Amino acid sequence: MSALLEVFLQFFALGCTSFGGPVAHLGYFHERFVLRERWLTADAYTELVALCQLLPGPSSSQVGMGIGLIRAGWLGGLAAWFGFTLPSAVLMVVAAAFLSSQPNWLGDGWIHGLRVAAVAVVAQAILSLQQALAPDRERATLMALSAVLILIVPHSWGQLLALLIGCLAGLVVLSPPEQASLQSNRLDVPLRRSLALALLGCLLVVLLALPWLSASDRPLVVQQLSGFVRTGALIFGGGHLVLPLLEQSLVPHGWIGLDHFLAGYGFAQAVPGPMYSFAAFLGFDLQAGLHGLVGAMAALIALFAPGFLFIGAILPFWSDLGRLSAMRRALRGVNAAVVGILLAAFFQPVWQTAIRGGTEFSLAITAFLLLVCWRQPAWRVVLFCALVGGMIFS
Repeated sequence: MSALLEVFLQFFALGCTSFGGPVAHLGYFHERFVLRERWLTADAYTELVALCQLLPGPSSSQVGMGIGLIRAGWLGGLAAWFGFTLPSAVLMVVAAAFLSSQPNWLGDGWIHGLRVAAVAVVAQAILSLQQALAPDRERATLMALSAVLILIVPHSWGQLLALLIGCLAGLVVLSPPEQASLQSNRLDVPLRRSLALALLGCLLVVLLALPWLSASDRPLVVQQLSGFVRTGALIFGGGHLVLPLLEQSLVPHGWIGLDHFLAGYGFAQAVPGPMYSFAAFLGFDLQAGLHGLVGAMAALIALFAPGFLFIGAILPFWSDLGRLSAMRRALRGVNAAVVGILLAAFFQPVWQTAIRGGTEFSLAITAFLLLVCWRQPAWRVVLFCALVGGMIFS
């Protein structure tokens, strides 16, 4: 219990102060758990980060879960997730409750400022992800083709097709990343392989059941939560990449209004902790009988569960799997396709909803400049856009 409490308190402190998105979170984790607390070595941390970049799910949160697993077993992984996610989830629930009680505020200028801020934040995410995941002409081409496919086929199965094409292209066209040989003695995981196989079995059951759960004759709440599970199982890298799949899962069905969705996304930029806490905002107002805290908790668990199952099932076997060249080639193609999915989402709905004329475009350029050139944190830029929007768009 002392180890679990230690894990929870360490991650709760980080959840209250970790602004800046997934990349910044990895820096916070390294400073605290490698340099200060010495829970794991620098080599072990690097390998854990590499694994989480390859797996679907929220990469920075999965790194936190992995650290918790290494420190205190599978309950330690849950404690790390709960501590890191709780502060931002509470803030997102408060924001959702406020907008639910004051729906007229959705039409106010400061909300439109949040939408404009989302344009700059997503543009910055695309730029950094392209440089990291699609820097060469082969992967950049795959990124562009994926974006075109999503815009031509604006359905969730179009995104699945883009990911499948990326996987196949990675296997056939792309070369494996450098440093193919990985040492197998860096990560000491106190998790039995039998338990890891059980988690893998649970994951396979969930994934195989998704088409049945999302069928139109299922109860509405089951359909909605299956959209969160599907998103959590398909997103590589996490963070801003959660936007397009969640939008496709919820908005076209009328379960969440687009204005409400984008306002919540804007709020998510201004709070510390994982971007996946956006699910708490959306779950608070699910139109399926799960309202308030129950809906927020259900949406959070549904979105994070695949990521936890992935890291728990794969981490004990990583020393063997990490050397498979075919797997790493396929995931390089998938990562490039994911950037294309985010690029398509940048046009619709982010750009088309927020940019109505020269004033909005000017504010978006200013916000992008602050993010990229002046290195201002996202939460500060979001608050700036909300204040400016309240003054000029009301």
